[in-house]
Amino acid sequence: MTTGGSNVNVDDIIIAREKMKGVIHTTPLDYSKTFSHLAHNEVHLKLENLQKTGSFKARGSYNKLLSLSKEELDKGVVAASAGNHAQGVAYSSQMLGADCTIVMPKGAPLSKVLATKQYGAEVLLEGATFDDALAYALELKEQRDATFIHAFDDDAIIAGQGTVGLEILDQLPDVEAIICPVGGGGLIAGVAMAVKEKNPHIAVYGVQAMACPSMKQSLFENKPVMVESTPTMADGIAVKKPGLRTFDIAQKYVDDIFCVDEMEIARTMLMVLERNKLLVEGSGACSLSALLYEKVKIKEKKVVAVLSGGNVDMNFISRIIERGLVESGRYAAFTITLKDKPGELQKVLSALTDLDANIQTVNLNHMGKNIYPGYAGLEISVETKNNDHIDMLYKVLKEKNYIVEMNHF
Repeated sequence: MTTGGSNVNVDDIIIAREKMKGVIHTTPLDYSKTFSHLAHNEVHLKLENLQKTGSFKARGSYNKLLSLSKEELDKGVVAASAGNHAQGVAYSSQMLGADCTIVMPKGAPLSKVLATKQYGAEVLLEGATFDDALAYALELKEQRDATFIHAFDDDAIIAGQGTVGLEILDQLPDVEAIICPVGGGGLIAGVAMAVKEKNPHIAVYGVQAMACPSMKQSLFENKPVMVESTPTMADGIAVKKPGLRTFDIAQKYVDDIFCVDEMEIARTMLMVLERNKLLVEGSGACSLSALLYEKVKIKEKKVVAVLSGGNVDMNFISRIIERGLVESGRYAAFTITLKDKPGELQKVLSALTDLDANIQTVNLNHMGKNIYPGYAGLEISVETKNNDHIDMLYKVLKEKNYIVEMNHF
């Protein structure tokens, strides 16, 4: 069955899966007792963060390049990407011996830029957003008479991404709901078509970052629309306008789209890292985040959350961990004014440790704009249990007549 502006059908997805064997991983489906308990559903994680190149994008790009003629491959390929599509196209080009040029936004994570180069691609940084990079890549395609590989709005790309859906059906035949991150829509279009054509009773939900809800707004307006976007840690799905093909398929097959905010994404990334020992990027964490924060209103169902990628810049990982610790009440910092005399610092430290706070850093200042003669300013950070624990520490310090300020991050 075809739909709207797309000519892809479920048979194309089945054929794509056969062609990929031996090159693209069949990724694990991992049952999580922890997340099942927290989300009040039987939660299984589809680990596309363990896919070749670190994301599901390798599926679509490899299927697309396989569909090209020798003449098209010989011209070389050009693509635009915020990161994961870049690596997928570069990897697939390397496998098939095609020259590859990738245009990425100037703010693309360094790890994704370097990884793309390591697959043998030429990388050009152009524009502030994916859409800017896309416009430049299309110009480059004309200049070089190269073959353009779209990140999502292409039948072969959609068919390749749809193989995720076929794998889920094999791994969990009685699945009741599947949740996918959504940017341009290639993943959810392919998965929704693969799954719904096999079993229309399975619910398929999409999740976007609140910072860039393009598919949600497009479905609301019954046409692909451009939305304003703000910076998001889910950079891989920060696409301001979905594709025409992907929109048409989503409109036909997808049950609903939900949004998660930056705090929810950060907390989920940290929880997956801590509980499941899996590194998942912001985009990949969105599907699970929507379950944990009850955006998707389902209970006691067999649910698969697709963790679509795991390509995180190393510097960003530490910031995510720090932010996640702060958000979950596991880290706090105080500025405390105390009398500048022997034993005062020890009293504060004892008060905190007696309440099971693990002291991380201590900085005592005797001079400063708000430090008066006879007093000192203490900046102290502590590892805590939760937000209630932080509130208790603050209350006890105030009761001991210290002037206390919570440091906000």
